[in-house]
Amino acid sequence: MKPSGFIPLIALAVLLILTSNCLFVVREFDRAVVLTFGEVTNSDVAPGLHFKIPGMHVVRIFDGRIKTLDADTESYLTSEKNYLEVDSYAKWRISNTALYYTATSGDEAIANNLLAQRINTGLRNEFGSRTKHEVVSGERDQLMTDITASLNRITQQQLGIEVVDIRVKKIDLPDQVSENVYNRMASGRQQEAQELRSTGREQAEGIRADADRQKIVIEAEAYRDAERIRGEGDALAAMTYSAAYSKDPEFYEFTRSMSAYRETFANSDLMVLSPDSEFFKYLKQSKAP
Repeated sequence: MKPSGFIPLIALAVLLILTSNCLFVVREFDRAVVLTFGEVTNSDVAPGLHFKIPGMHVVRIFDGRIKTLDADTESYLTSEKNYLEVDSYAKWRISNTALYYTATSGDEAIANNLLAQRINTGLRNEFGSRTKHEVVSGERDQLMTDITASLNRITQQQLGIEVVDIRVKKIDLPDQVSENVYNRMASGRQQEAQELRSTGREQAEGIRADADRQKIVIEAEAYRDAERIRGEGDALAAMTYSAAYSKDPEFYEFTRSMSAYRETFANSDLMVLSPDSEFFKYLKQSKAP
């Protein structure tokens, strides 16, 4: 191929290079600024294909979507002079492209650093005007709403950034304070346990005393009833014996004498009595004629 045949190819390559350097694309979720000799001349570039003059225009394109700033854990002092360890995060996006570029040079790391400083200051001021209970539970939602609104006004004016939301992920006491709190809680629980044990022992003594008293009362009443029933039984037996023996007094006297002989001679075979004693009445009658 003759050298003259390379000329169209070289011209086409130069044209492609010039075209690529003269055109740029802005996506729907991007934000872009056009600098003319280093000065911002267009900060509201619409999405699409655009033309620029190489060497004269410089285009800076930024991600316009919502970003997350995960802030470092910081210590804040409440109105009660108590320190709290706070872990927070923020959602933000670019609202003013020109101001954002001017304040941060388009560097997202710088933007996060500047935003973190302002979040730290805002949280410190809000925590300093509230008690520990209010920031932990009582007014936590209102705290986040207030800090988001106040910080959003500052960042839009100074950084061209819209703060969409700020949230506290975790609130803890400092390690030393937490240990003291846990020790106080443990001491309080031990004291409460001792009081409960003391109350339990007191109630147990009362229950035992009442049970002993009831036992004595029940035994006394049972003995009284038993004696009454035994007396009634003896009286009934005496009446029964009397009614039975009254029908034949001689037989009754005879059986009593036999029982007396049996019991007496079973215990001893020696007796000192007069032979004419009434005790031997039936023994005398038992002699053969």
